[in-house]
Amino acid sequence: MTQSALPGLHHVTAISGPPQANVDFFTKVLGQRLVKKTINFDDPGTYHLYYGNQTADPGTILTFFPFVGARPGRPGAGMASAYAYATSDLDDWVRELSARGVEIEGPVERFGARVVTLRDPDGAAVELIGVPGAGTPAEGGFYSATLHEADLEPTQRLMTDVLGYEEAGHESGPEGERLRLKAPGDARGAVLDLVRSQSRGVSGAGTIHHIAFRAEDDDTQLAWREKLLSQGYDVTPVIDRQYFNAIYFREPGGVLFEIATDPPGFTRDEELAHLGEALKLPEQYEAMRPRIEAALPEIRV
Repeated sequence: MTQSALPGLHHVTAISGPPQANVDFFTKVLGQRLVKKTINFDDPGTYHLYYGNQTADPGTILTFFPFVGARPGRPGAGMASAYAYATSDLDDWVRELSARGVEIEGPVERFGARVVTLRDPDGAAVELIGVPGAGTPAEGGFYSATLHEADLEPTQRLMTDVLGYEEAGHESGPEGERLRLKAPGDARGAVLDLVRSQSRGVSGAGTIHHIAFRAEDDDTQLAWREKLLSQGYDVTPVIDRQYFNAIYFREPGGVLFEIATDPPGFTRDEELAHLGEALKLPEQYEAMRPRIEAALPEIRV
């Protein structure tokens, strides 16, 4: 099955420092659910933590590689710099977070909507955007992601000419020039903002590793892969990520993009009521479970 446009974000993957502070912030402060506790496939001594809404729907999933002792990073050109959750109760959230001692930046107005920014334990920007009818950040899921680009035009062409996004606005703000692109329809995470930046980024704790867009099934993902290859992009083969299949490529500005399938989803190895409770390992690592569990720091949820 093919489609003319990617519908929006599937997930965002970031890098953090020690896992307990990360878990406390996203579950206790932002009310996210820890929906999967597994490991980094490329570094089995490190967790891969997944947060989302209560039913772990695509478009709500934020994942982290928490490296103990990770050096701080800094977003810059060629990196995703922020993700934004949609909420219909922005004022209530600002009051509640402020009462709990969380520092809030803003609000500012962006394309007619109010936006506030808070910082996770590693200093990464977490944005909340007022969207009527969205519910809480956990319910509303993602509204947008922001990329820092030295040159907006090549990335804009990829998004509009190849991936089916449409221009949805252009303005100047505190960060400088911002171009808004939007996927057709009303799926979660349908908005992508490009911000012109010449600053040099440094990967590390507090930065985003990659952003992933949705494909509704394997056939759709393969069609996108063929289309991207025909446009000269260097796309990986399909990689089994246990809860979705993934392909990866870099957009013209250098940001790592992924296209991930909706199935099989996060209930393939845990019942919905018990998501995130047990450490789940890919089959190839099960024989190493005792050693892996001994090396991983304890996490309390």
